[in-house]
Amino acid sequence: MAKITASVYTSHVPAIGAAIDLGKTQEPYWAPLFAGYEPSKQWMKDNTPDVVFLVFNDHATAFSLDMIPTFAIGTAAEYTPADEGWGPRPVPKVIGHPELAAHIAQSVIQQDFDLTIVNKMDVDHGLTVPLSLMCGQPDAWPCPVIPFAVNVVQYPVPSGRRCFELGKAIRKAIESYDQPLNVQIWGTGGMSHQLQGARAGLINKEWDNDFLDRLIADPDGLASQPHIDYVREAGSEGIELVMWLIARGAMSDVAGGPAPEVKHRFYHVPASNTAVGHLILENK
Repeated sequence: MAKITASVYTSHVPAIGAAIDLGKTQEPYWAPLFAGYEPSKQWMKDNTPDVVFLVFNDHATAFSLDMIPTFAIGTAAEYTPADEGWGPRPVPKVIGHPELAAHIAQSVIQQDFDLTIVNKMDVDHGLTVPLSLMCGQPDAWPCPVIPFAVNVVQYPVPSGRRCFELGKAIRKAIESYDQPLNVQIWGTGGMSHQLQGARAGLINKEWDNDFLDRLIADPDGLASQPHIDYVREAGSEGIELVMWLIARGAMSDVAGGPAPEVKHRFYHVPASNTAVGHLILENK
């Protein structure tokens, strides 16, 4: 049977992708951030999975205000990097895993979560920046990826509790797949940031680090955090952090297993106008 071996959490700031693509990673502004991901790149080489299930949000690339799915799973064989207005990022195309994706869709929908099935879409920085941070600049990504898009852009958005429970359903789905696959689940987005209005540029280090503490030690309690707290404390775009709860809900300890092992934790401000958080948890 397939199993989830680890979860990865990271911000997906578009400027990080630009810094990588333009060769600016060693410039004084960017070097401390990328240094924080060097242990992660080595960990990824040492623990390359068969599949990554990557939770992200689309930024009006695959979806528009004409159609906004709350949860959408990619079931295609491959995904092209999107042109977000300045040309596609110079990164490899993303290879999917249609068989596992279809199985997850079947199982999760039968567990009463309504998913939108997407057979064709381009993927933007929300998905490609995490891959670059964890994998560097390879000629091909090291494994297939199943994109899972969550609406955290247009209100109403899903609650943290809904996302956490969805993670539990995804774990059950993966563990019922009849091939011995090593699967990682990644939650991306955040941390605290606000892109517009009177509080544009807001970053809340204390709240972010408390979120990381609770994500590790008290995910069920964290899942009950009301939406308004994210907006008040982490800024209007801080709500992206509910996507991390999908990945955390899929870990073994939530289903009664041992607590996961923290393999790496990193926090840095700023990257553009965003706080960057990063965490790797391994199932025991």
